[in-house]
Amino acid sequence: MKKLMNSVLLLLVAVTLSFANNGEPSSQKVKESTISWKGYKVTGSHEGLINLESGELVYNESGELTGGNFVLNMNSITCTDLEGEYKGKLEGHLKSEDFFAVESFPKATLDITKVSSRGVIGSYKVVADLTIKGITKPIKFNVTTEEKTLNAAITVDRSEYNVQYGSGSFFDQLGDNTIYDEFEIEIELSLE
Repeated sequence: MKKLMNSVLLLLVAVTLSFANNGEPSSQKVKESTISWKGYKVTGSHEGLINLESGELVYNESGELTGGNFVLNMNSITCTDLEGEYKGKLEGHLKSEDFFAVESFPKATLDITKVSSRGVIGSYKVVADLTIKGITKPIKFNVTTEEKTLNAAITVDRSEYNVQYGSGSFFDQLGDNTIYDEFEIEIELSLE
């Protein structure tokens, strides 16, 4: 009788897990994305977009975010606040060795390494490894998810990735030509 009860209990657990995402982690690929950036200098700011080449989020059997990885196409970086000649010059400069060296490093990656709940459903603290110009550093940021969407705001210190142009961390007496080290990335993802 005890063996029969244990067998029935195991069967019930197996059936329950099969309805709860098969009891295994799942992943969702990114269907659409908008990744915008904004950089600041003493005399103002510039902003633009970067295309996501691929992305995937990982969820546990309870539907909570547990990980993910993303690849950004650095050749796609654009400036949206300028037009004509100045737009082209800034985009070319951002792709050059002075900034992101896209010929040598055409991709940047973000790999989520740790996720913690912020105490509200769909709100998480995230630790990830960000790789730019072949240099990987951990970063922390908050993420919100709702149904098939994800939003995040990330502040990146470019000096940690050897992006030196116009940085007061590397050069003295830049005055009004100083470009601040920190820039912002806003992420909006739609999932499959």
